[in-house]
Amino acid sequence: MTGFILRWSMNLLALVVAASLINGIKIQSISMGILAAGILSVVNAVIRPIVLVLTLPITVLTLGLFTLVINAVMLQLVAFLVPGFTIETFRAAFWGGLIISLVSWMLNLFVGGDGKFVYIKTIRKDGRRQ
Repeated sequence: MTGFILRWSMNLLALVVAASLINGIKIQSISMGILAAGILSVVNAVIRPIVLVLTLPITVLTLGLFTLVINAVMLQLVAFLVPGFTIETFRAAFWGGLIISLVSWMLNLFVGGDGKFVYIKTIRKDGRRQ
């Protein structure tokens, strides 16, 4: 349960970063942002893999760049489902999807598969931890 809440909050942070950097993305309130982050998590876990498999030939032909278009469409789907989360143009969705992917990737570097924080322990030459 902790891992789910942690990933949900990471999606929320990624959405807030995208909304602050991209002019066409707006989050009306924090509650709408929380709802949008939750729905984005579900969309990315359920619908996105199906769409990725269906568009695999196009993705291979474009060397994976079509995945950015899929991310934009998934983000627009979330904006369609959440009334307080709006995306004005496809360009805003495209850049927002890219920013959300980058922020999520950076945050996921610090979270293990079990949903717990991961950190690097350094060991000195004499065998003791620092």
